[in-house]
Amino acid sequence: MKALQKISGETFADTFGPYNSAENIQNYIQQSYNDQQLTKEMADPHSQFYFINVDGRPAGYLKVNVGDAQTEEMGPNGLEIQRIYVLPEFKHQGLGSQLLNKGISIAEQLNKSFVWLGVWENNLSALKFYQKFGFKQHSDHVFTLGGSRQRDLIMKKTIK
Repeated sequence: MKALQKISGETFADTFGPYNSAENIQNYIQQSYNDQQLTKEMADPHSQFYFINVDGRPAGYLKVNVGDAQTEEMGPNGLEIQRIYVLPEFKHQGLGSQLLNKGISIAEQLNKSFVWLGVWENNLSALKFYQKFGFKQHSDHVFTLGGSRQRDLIMKKTIK
């Protein structure tokens, strides 16, 4: 649990911290990555977590959702990649690509028609990354962080 919380909090703060107040970041981390919330997520039979290690140390993780665990209504043929989180010191080592490929592979094994994910519109490096893998914008939604309303792009990749 501690590794999951560490990766979640550090990665979220690294990605969104420069663009949001420290208070909003800290409140989100405390609300979204506390023991009770993460235990609930891990117990959901429609969600799965996969860790990736470097030299025996947890470096990141993937969280995928199917069925009613998906954070948007996408139907039974979709698999959501909810999180690809890689600690800042392990970025640019291909770990994100490995985790994304793992998510796509899981969708194929489950005979899903498509994979989808949400990405903040201002996270240009993530947008380029997902586009490189064939994801295209499908829709969008508002993500509220504290009092700040931000736009996430819903990106989708057809796999069969």
